[in-house]
Amino acid sequence: MSDPIDVPIDDGAIRLGQFLKLANLIESGAEAKTVIAAGLVRVNDEVELRRGRQLQVGDVVAIAGHSARVSGG
Repeated sequence: MSDPIDVPIDDGAIRLGQFLKLANLIESGAEAKTVIAAGLVRVNDEVELRRGRQLQVGDVVAIAGHSARVSGG
């Protein structure tokens, strides 16, 4: 897996579904729902099934060999 890219957010937290789209790891919110429900998304190296999971600065999200880290704005 590649090193995670840093993706800045404005607030201190962001929902997983929103972050996947912001980080360009998926195309749409509907795709986020599908890949998360299928168990294809990992947060800090653990499978995450909640689209509404609140991510904090420093969390690393991975899908399909790509990863992104939440960073401060």
